[in-house]
Amino acid sequence: MKQGINTLNEKSLHVQLKQWVAQPGDEFEVPVGRFIIDIVRADLLIEIQTRNFSALKKKLHTLLEDHKVHLVYPVESEKWLIKLDGKGKPQGRRKSPKRGTIEHLFQELVYVPHLIQHKNFSLEVLLIQAEELRKHTNNKGWRRRGWMTEERRLLSVVESKKFHSPEDLLALIPDKVKSPFTTADLSTSMNRPRRLMQQMVYCLRTLDMIQMVGKQGNAILYERHQS
Repeated sequence: MKQGINTLNEKSLHVQLKQWVAQPGDEFEVPVGRFIIDIVRADLLIEIQTRNFSALKKKLHTLLEDHKVHLVYPVESEKWLIKLDGKGKPQGRRKSPKRGTIEHLFQELVYVPHLIQHKNFSLEVLLIQAEELRKHTNNKGWRRRGWMTEERRLLSVVESKKFHSPEDLLALIPDKVKSPFTTADLSTSMNRPRRLMQQMVYCLRTLDMIQMVGKQGNAILYERHQS
């Protein structure tokens, strides 16, 4: 594996995920056009994005014109929170009650749903266990009473799931969900937050994988697209 440029300011989680994804012969931080690519594997460009797909929109659209691009996105299925004192020493460690799932990819994909339609694009979601280190500041982080994320660390990769087409995304809706359905039906059947199911439905509608077929009270009814 060949190390490239632009690695000094990388966050721990990003570096660890690169190491997990990497294979012998890969090159790191390689210039391609005006962009720097996390990993280059022969003719495949691999980008690791821990959040904020919208920031990658222009970069990915440009690269996909001439290259195959594989985007890797981690979702924290389990997370432990560690608070640091003023000297950077851990004060305690507790498990977060929040649990991420594969479907949480739609929180980011909602900004760039059309990418999955491109023949040169693929997406991989990693369910991970991670630690989040937090440091107290008096000026920021009012939502957390002054505690700001200092660093995120990878503990393990629990599961990996790849997506190559809109049909792969549609397959996340289990067969037990019968048409027509609402986002509330999805939330109940899949045991996922309603907001997340709304983001999922938005992406699938944009990709023409589901369609509106009516209303049930104030709720919109959907069914899988009939080819």
